[in-house]
Amino acid sequence: MIRLAAIFSLIFCVAFSLSAQHNHHGHDHSGHDHSGHNHAGHDHSGHDHSAHADHSGHAHGADGDHGGCGHYGDFDVAETAMHHISDANVYSIGPLQIPLPIMLKSDDGWELGMSSKFKPDLLGHGDGHVGHNRYVLHGGIVKRIADASFPMGEFNVVGFKHDKLEIDGKEKDVTYVCTGDAMHLLEQKSTFDGGLFGGGMSSYKDFSLTKNVTSMLIVCLFLFWIFRRAAKAYKKQDGKAPKGLQGMLETFVVFIRDEVAIPFLGNKWEKYFTFLLSVFFFILGLNLYGQVPFFGGSNVTGNLAVTMVLALLTFIITNVSGNAHYWKHLLVAPGVPFFVKLIIIPVELMGIFIKPLTLMLRLFANITAGHIVMVVFIGFIFIFGKSGESLAGASGAAVGSTLLTMFMMAIELIVALVQAFVFTILTASYLGAATEEAHH
Repeated sequence: MIRLAAIFSLIFCVAFSLSAQHNHHGHDHSGHDHSGHNHAGHDHSGHDHSAHADHSGHAHGADGDHGGCGHYGDFDVAETAMHHISDANVYSIGPLQIPLPIMLKSDDGWELGMSSKFKPDLLGHGDGHVGHNRYVLHGGIVKRIADASFPMGEFNVVGFKHDKLEIDGKEKDVTYVCTGDAMHLLEQKSTFDGGLFGGGMSSYKDFSLTKNVTSMLIVCLFLFWIFRRAAKAYKKQDGKAPKGLQGMLETFVVFIRDEVAIPFLGNKWEKYFTFLLSVFFFILGLNLYGQVPFFGGSNVTGNLAVTMVLALLTFIITNVSGNAHYWKHLLVAPGVPFFVKLIIIPVELMGIFIKPLTLMLRLFANITAGHIVMVVFIGFIFIFGKSGESLAGASGAAVGSTLLTMFMMAIELIVALVQAFVFTILTASYLGAATEEAHH
């Protein structure tokens, strides 16, 4: 029990530190309706933006007109889906926005507090009406004004504008914040990936307790609670048949032991059994938690930072546990002709890194795909209903979307279990190959 809790804590802590830095750029909320936001008193009709922000050379379409802050286009299913699977600095329960602690570090120092300091609407999708020290809250995500000369302190936020901008010869999606007298370009938050996905390096780092981190914490505490209850039940019912929660957990534990650990690890199964159980229940718990409708909409195992941590732990434990036979097979390839070794040895060495990479991507892709598909099905209501213009189209699409979404949710329950099992059995197979003794 103690070892299980320790491994859960290790996975959580490392995933926390990396998930907070994971890439959130490129999330366009153009399909969201902000008509309910109170922007009274902020009239932009007479504002001259040319004096405050130089957008020369920016690609803003044929007419070069921003269309005004707070102007949003037609419903975009793809962008809405990307927003749904993204991490955020608020926790959403349906339309309810619950603030989370923020910890932002830049050259100007730390920005601490709660995300409520940006004054987002209680019911909405997380756009703040106040900014602090160049930071704003957009779509539940903290971003920063790119202009380093922007004055520090508190300022009013009127709205946001999405556009296209040519950067290094490539057209990229960008976001502007309107402060009432000018529009200012926001940095595309991208610190963890080093700009690999196009966001570039931001001038700040986010160590906040985000939605995904909060979900991990909730799931870890819940898993600790149910395992603690099962452990107490074993003490009270010593020698008796398990029942209730104890019986359900024992079914999973015995299955992993008899069908995964022992077949792949042989007489060494007990040494790695706690790690295999931790990985299995951690992934399964997060997968199932992400299926709860309207409760956070967490996509934790669809976050590359989290799946990377899990794959990295497997990579480290596998190679640290590797015996002489394992490394001799990889580096020497005994009994193989020399000219074949020139091909096999580089391939085997590449395989050391490819295996955890496939573990990371397989879990990420399968869980993310399920979330996106369900959002797309729901998006049919807005597409066929023309964003409220056609009641008949929306009603007909609602019936089909509901049935398709319920079917997909049933499939996702199976996927949640299968992906946890696949990750665990592949981890066991890698460990088994690394610790297997030579056959004579």
